[in-house]
Amino acid sequence: MDSDAPATNALERRLDLSVDLAELDKEVDQRLKRLGKNMKMAGFRPGKVPAGIVRQQHGEQARHEALGDALGRLFSEAITAQQLRVAGGPRIESRNTGSTTHIEFSAVFEVYPEIALNDLTGVTIERPLLEVGPAEIDGTIEILRKQRVRYEPVDRAAATADRVTIDFLGKKAGEPFPGGQGTDYRFVLGEGKMLSDFENAVIGTSAGESKSFEMTFPAEYFAKDLAGQSVTFDITVKEVGAPILPEADADFAKGLGVEDGDIVKMRAEIEANLKREVKRRLQAKVTGQVMDSLLQANPIDVPSALVDREVERLMQVARQDMEQRGMKVKDLPMQPEWFADQARRRVSLGLIMAEVVRVHGLEAKPQQVRAMVVDAAQSYEHPEEVVRWYYAQPERLAEFEGAAVEANVVDWVLTQVQGVEKPVAFGELMGQNP
Repeated sequence: MDSDAPATNALERRLDLSVDLAELDKEVDQRLKRLGKNMKMAGFRPGKVPAGIVRQQHGEQARHEALGDALGRLFSEAITAQQLRVAGGPRIESRNTGSTTHIEFSAVFEVYPEIALNDLTGVTIERPLLEVGPAEIDGTIEILRKQRVRYEPVDRAAATADRVTIDFLGKKAGEPFPGGQGTDYRFVLGEGKMLSDFENAVIGTSAGESKSFEMTFPAEYFAKDLAGQSVTFDITVKEVGAPILPEADADFAKGLGVEDGDIVKMRAEIEANLKREVKRRLQAKVTGQVMDSLLQANPIDVPSALVDREVERLMQVARQDMEQRGMKVKDLPMQPEWFADQARRRVSLGLIMAEVVRVHGLEAKPQQVRAMVVDAAQSYEHPEEVVRWYYAQPERLAEFEGAAVEANVVDWVLTQVQGVEKPVAFGELMGQNP
């Protein structure tokens, strides 16, 4: 078994595996004998089918299985002996050595990188600050009002903040293109759901009006076959709806779950929920900087097998998200390269964080996980029931255990770097449009 052959990347390894033909034939014979004992065939009593017929019908499969098991055993013994941490299954390649006593193969695979954590001295991380007060509560109430907006049909031209219902058909070089057609499609002008050039063409139209217009997709558009391309859209406006916001009154409070409609109680509940959300977002900003600092301080090679696996996971998440939004995924061809950078980042961070946890003993503590579960349950009507539900099956705690480990890593990194406090605006933190 040889692992010195040249590799195509820094993490690739090659092991030469040699299967003894005599041993392989012996194993095939034993498998066929076991199979023959239970084999049934018309004209023969069970277990009495001639060995030649058993071999004729099942010999190829038995040899394939025996060879696979032999290679698996040899590979396992080799990586154990050399203490290799394999990332992804091996690719088996045959080798022609001219041997009459052995079959020669090569197992090509990747290993996990060796990570030597580097010093974080000199790194500065901003720690954003925000206190929740009356202004932030008022701002949140305004957002909640907008989330409960209703639309009434109006007989006027469409303007920003109106909801329009349209039919549209897009054509490139005179031919319809995938994803370029919609019927009774609704969207709010100004929310950015559609490209700005498309929205600008709809603004000023009225119900019953049809028009055609040309537009060019952005060069960075996610669908590569449309990026930078000029197309023509035919649209028919079916309805223009003006936004009507609810008043922040007792009925509004009841709609938020305050049964007696008490406005003061509503504000208190909003304040409590808002403080939790602000705390989460402030922590997320710090966490993002911590992760960036770990990546920058510890550049590593990552196994392509792990990246490919993460790409598949991200694509599946994206498909599910689009389906939940009512989009037809089959009309939107998805390319793995769209997710490659994100997948590589996630895999790199996972490997680096695992090493930080191992070296510094930052595993999640049971009391830490429980505190996170209890905190998350506070946003429900019966928190204690939510906590019991999570603890009824240990696998339900996986998300919280991961979050606890991440929090431990962040706290450790913050002890190694310089922290600078910086106030942050409420709108900026909450991602609100100016």
